[in-house]
Amino acid sequence: MPGGRLTQQERQQIALGLADGLAYAEIARRLDRPTSTVTREVMRNGGPTDYRADLAHRATERRAHRRRQTAPRGTEAPLAAHGRDPEAVREYEETLTTVMMASGMTTMPARVMASLTLTDTGSLTAAELVEHLKVSPASVSKAIAFLESQGLARREQGEGRRERYIVDDDIWYQSMMASARSTARMVEIARQGVGVLVPGTPAATRLENVARFLDFVSESIARAAEQAREVLHSKPGAASTDERQL
Repeated sequence: MPGGRLTQQERQQIALGLADGLAYAEIARRLDRPTSTVTREVMRNGGPTDYRADLAHRATERRAHRRRQTAPRGTEAPLAAHGRDPEAVREYEETLTTVMMASGMTTMPARVMASLTLTDTGSLTAAELVEHLKVSPASVSKAIAFLESQGLARREQGEGRRERYIVDDDIWYQSMMASARSTARMVEIARQGVGVLVPGTPAATRLENVARFLDFVSESIARAAEQAREVLHSKPGAASTDERQL
């Protein structure tokens, strides 16, 4: 499988694949590249509807040029905490951000979520996020508000008047439960519609089927989240049997 940066020809093939309505996985297969490479390339350069091969190629060259300017020839960047390669961490953060965006999250919440997730403390202040992401405080504030509304982040009072934004082991559980509650609300509304449209009519039957499907999904999400939380929070060794049941 080839490595390194995408070539201009590969970017043109990506653009053609998007125009033909191909999935990222299929485009990646034709290029013999990982799907994550194609997903990241598209999402960081306008998304599937606005991707342009020539613009993407020039943008990549500009980013590479800026990195060369900040790292003089003949010098090596020092390793970060725990011996991590800063460049590898940066690339992984971009990949994680791209995957979150592909799942439906908009750009800034995805960037903030990835930044928080990849810290050892699982928390950053607004000032730290602004510095790390090179964005405005207002952008960070809006992103945090969205993440909080989805149960994906929470805030705590830090030193002085500074708030810290946090992701921890319980965040994904809370997010899944919020999703289950939202789906259950849709079930309730669908069943109200059955009564309005008169049971037995085609439209009412359609809504009843929606309600039954989403009811099953909601209960499954909640049950799986509770089970996973119980297993992952249990003592090491005692969870081994339960984990195999997930």
